[in-house]
Amino acid sequence: METVLSAIKENIGKVLIGQERTAELLLTALLSGGHALVEDVPGMGKTVLARSLAKSVGASFGRIQFTPDLLPSDVTGLNFFDQKKGEFVFSPGPVFCNILLADEINRATPRTQSSLLECMAEGQVTIDGVTRGLEAPFFVIATQNPVETLGTYPLPEAQLDRFLLRISMEPPTKAQEVAILERFREQEPLETLEPVCSGEEILGLQRQARKIYVNQALLEYMAAISQASRGFRNVELGISPRGTLALLRASQAYAMIQGRDFVTPEDIKAVAVPVLSHRLTVSGGTGSVQAQKQAVEELLHSVPVPTEEWAKE
Repeated sequence: METVLSAIKENIGKVLIGQERTAELLLTALLSGGHALVEDVPGMGKTVLARSLAKSVGASFGRIQFTPDLLPSDVTGLNFFDQKKGEFVFSPGPVFCNILLADEINRATPRTQSSLLECMAEGQVTIDGVTRGLEAPFFVIATQNPVETLGTYPLPEAQLDRFLLRISMEPPTKAQEVAILERFREQEPLETLEPVCSGEEILGLQRQARKIYVNQALLEYMAAISQASRGFRNVELGISPRGTLALLRASQAYAMIQGRDFVTPEDIKAVAVPVLSHRLTVSGGTGSVQAQKQAVEELLHSVPVPTEEWAKE
């Protein structure tokens, strides 16, 4: 288990410098069986991060460049009439893969964005009344630029809620930026990246993550955070039960990535902002990423942290 996870992180580290926590959070989403929204300004390496993970796993990879003229059928596929066969034939869209990169997802219209809802929530696609399952594991990594809003369509709450977590890239230090220049000066590390695990191994890790032990006191702690959010100052819409469950799954996966078979309060705190912030509606700062993150930080400070022996007896 630890060997595979270490190999994936090391593989991503061959391409990206100074993004260890970001890579861990992306892995957390994958092992939780959820999806990730990577939100940052252009040029920070969002697409490179997604492709590095995809190339590290020996599974099929799909990429969609979202644009205003993209249609739902361009995502899911469509039925067309084959004159030679004299019948309708299904042509699968790029969503039929294991790891899907939805690049600049907020540039597509709400109608096209919503074509991913069923895929992300249920792992299936329904076209012309016929439902087709997607092969597991199915993992969506969506990217968006929070600064440039011209020609974009903000993701509605229902779409945002389908993402287990929202993460940002870590800004590099001067030394890290020099290392990036040296690494990419004469080569393209992404081109030579080789898979270090299979899709079946990822499914096994997902099953193991569900078995990570969570003390009863920590279940109550997570529920207390959600309950407190619903009456918290400046918060108009708090965390739903789906958000609480997402916090549980992410905490289990994050604990496993840290090499433990039990969850601690530190694991919950480590994933709380990425998991919960995009699920809050903040008054006076609706749509403001910073306001949402600050609300979660304040929320965590307001809820007492339990003290126990967290390992399973």
